[in-house]
Amino acid sequence: MSNWIEACTSDDIDEEDVMRFDHDGRTFAIYRSPDDEFFATDGLCTHEHIHLADGLVMDEIIECPKHNGRFNYKTGEAKGAPVCVNLRTYPVRVEAGKVLIEVG
Repeated sequence: MSNWIEACTSDDIDEEDVMRFDHDGRTFAIYRSPDDEFFATDGLCTHEHIHLADGLVMDEIIECPKHNGRFNYKTGEAKGAPVCVNLRTYPVRVEAGKVLIEVG
């Protein structure tokens, strides 16, 4: 059964940026692309469990602020050492300016 939750509003995230969202003991990262699309992944790096929302976003990549591990935020794919485990991604939809993610 799907469980859509409101993570933020579309105005909360600048273009090509990321924000942290915590829900039910879990941390997510919500991204806004230059094409005004929204994406969501787990919010912690798979290598050192650092909050990705503190990292740098550029060209569909989120870079972990601790060790520069990189992930494609659209697919969750780990893009090289030291990270080797992909991020989990979540479906996103925008309704009336609200960014919803499916967590169920």
